[in-house]
Amino acid sequence: MKTLIAAYSGVLRGTGSSILSALQDLFSITCLNRSKVEKQLQVISVLQWVLSFLMLGVTCSVILMYTFCTDCWLIAVLYFTWLVFDWNTPKKGGRRSQWVRNWAVWRYFRDYFPIQLVKTHNLLTTRNYIFGYHPHGIMGLGAFCNFSTEATEVSKKFPGIRPYLATLAGNFRMPVLREYLMSGGICPVNRDTIDYLLSKNGSGNAIIIVVGGAAESLSSMPGKNAVTLRNRKGFVKLALHHGADLVPTYSFGENEVYKQVIFEEGSWGRWVQKKFQKYIGFAPCIFHGRGLFSSDTWGLVPYSKPITTVVGEPITTPKLEHPTQQDIDLYHAMYVEALVKLFDQHKTKFGLPETEVLEVN
Repeated sequence: MKTLIAAYSGVLRGTGSSILSALQDLFSITCLNRSKVEKQLQVISVLQWVLSFLMLGVTCSVILMYTFCTDCWLIAVLYFTWLVFDWNTPKKGGRRSQWVRNWAVWRYFRDYFPIQLVKTHNLLTTRNYIFGYHPHGIMGLGAFCNFSTEATEVSKKFPGIRPYLATLAGNFRMPVLREYLMSGGICPVNRDTIDYLLSKNGSGNAIIIVVGGAAESLSSMPGKNAVTLRNRKGFVKLALHHGADLVPTYSFGENEVYKQVIFEEGSWGRWVQKKFQKYIGFAPCIFHGRGLFSSDTWGLVPYSKPITTVVGEPITTPKLEHPTQQDIDLYHAMYVEALVKLFDQHKTKFGLPETEVLEVN
């Protein structure tokens, strides 16, 4: 009898161990699959944004023009009629949507790299600000994620501050794309828009300008920390005209996520890029990242390299109705000094050697 009981107990213990082992295996497989799904969602979230950035405006324009030639022509007519009445909305701050800014897709977008926003000083809600964002990179991924979405909790880190990321005005002439951009708080980077936001939209506005623009994107490459700033003084003049504080901002890792073919000065490739930059406002780059399904192949998906955007100490400016060139040069020099100082203070925290120097062109 004792022998039977012992044997029965052994079977139960064996069965329990088998069940426990099976559950552990199942849990491990589930976690592994969940991890793979999370990674694929991150890749897809980044790819949809890249494709939107590159093709949404043109694609929607073609579809609407085609719609004019179909039985659904009334839809296109109604949209374009509404577009005429709504044409100046982007110049007045657009239509920010907290729902769009809080989409879960942006959290997957953030975690892919990952991207983080570092605050070094508080910002007063009684002031307006112009953030200088550096460097441009190929697509300004850090600028978009940090200031056009809530993925890195910009509204919680800077309570009472409304960020407006300024980009090419031509994007707002594209149907549907303009709505998508405005929903994230993106606005045209032109004088009319900036004047409106800094003078007729109350206080607590922060306009983020990627100062280096297209020229800076042409020198974007992994391992290089360089900004196009030496002769970029228009944003300083605007800040002085409106009495808006200047805030230096540097994104470590922005240049690491894509590899680009760099054309030498004087080459035909650089000549074409400069002509596009002069007449259209952007410079076409030949670049690549990784593939959709493998990091060992080439594609449009950026490499998953960390991007850390550090927001520096604001430089208080006086309000000067007609700032002189001397005033502009003085505050521009102060801004350059503050940006270099910000870079030097944080470079070793994000993987750069102490000897690394920020190149100001």
